[in-house]
Amino acid sequence: MIALVALLLSAAPPPEISVLVSGDVTLGYHYEEYVTEKSKDLGWGFEKVGALTKKADLFVVNLECPFTDRGEKIPKNFNFRAKPELVNALIAGGVDVASLANNHMVDYGPEGLFDTINALDTNKIVHFGAGRTLAEARTPAIVEKNGVKVAFLGYFFLGDRNIEPPQVIATGDQPGVAGHFNDLEEMKKMLDADIRAAKQQVDHVIPFFHWGREGKGTPEPYQVELAHFAIDAGASAVLGSHPHVLQGIEVYKGAPVVYSLGNFVFGGNWDPRDKKTALVELKITKSAVKTVKVIPAYSDAFPEVPVQPYLAEGEKADAVLWHLATLSKGFKATIPQLKNVKPPDAGTP
Repeated sequence: MIALVALLLSAAPPPEISVLVSGDVTLGYHYEEYVTEKSKDLGWGFEKVGALTKKADLFVVNLECPFTDRGEKIPKNFNFRAKPELVNALIAGGVDVASLANNHMVDYGPEGLFDTINALDTNKIVHFGAGRTLAEARTPAIVEKNGVKVAFLGYFFLGDRNIEPPQVIATGDQPGVAGHFNDLEEMKKMLDADIRAAKQQVDHVIPFFHWGREGKGTPEPYQVELAHFAIDAGASAVLGSHPHVLQGIEVYKGAPVVYSLGNFVFGGNWDPRDKKTALVELKITKSAVKTVKVIPAYSDAFPEVPVQPYLAEGEKADAVLWHLATLSKGFKATIPQLKNVKPPDAGTP
């Protein structure tokens, strides 16, 4: 009997979790206007993808707006925020984890950031990448599911093209987001220290960067450099956001790098230049990122209101995969799913 139990235990697959990642989420601006004007449910934007997002063990998004009705606009071109009650959209969408390390989280000053942290904490949505101090902003969000422990770290870094005001970045006791204004070497030092410290506590460390050039499907050289550096320092995967369009997926030393997934539920742009988006599902055991799967989608279930994504099928799914495969050709390696993709029919958007 003991031998039989031992045999069954040895044959059991190792525990694993699914980590699902989407493109950018902004619930203020046009999204807030639409759901209010049309008396839609606050979670309307996630309606067509909710069955998938709620099924994941961890659904992770880049939250690109503070939840606040306080604070003063900081000086910049675009300032986003959402009514505090719109945190219920994240709940309706099954969001478990949110990166706050982006260029809009401090759009309404420290008050907006503090209100966001309070709203997420109250609703038990794990967050990372921003804080009341630099130390808090750099603190990893550690989540354990099915015996697998993962740490998420978040950073904002745009290199020499950073035009954001200095108060976006946390420094010492100044609230803000983790990252560095424009010094790549300083960014690397922070990244190395944070990954190595987090690695002592968890099975996997996953940094989530807000980086790159808006509208550009090819990562900037510093994105590739930071991604490779993070993996060399011990990261199991690297995630990215900010370009508002898809960028390729690389595999570096066996670890996936998801450079950008475009827009998802994004109320910040009424006329996005590309409606293609995707979710990426990572299956993770205690010892490895086992599989990486792209789930094709589009951000405009209603073209006149491009803030409700839907899962793509048929030729439209092929178009997303073909686009991602094309964007990934410049890397030495990509994920198996993107290696033998057939081109879509001519004219498929």
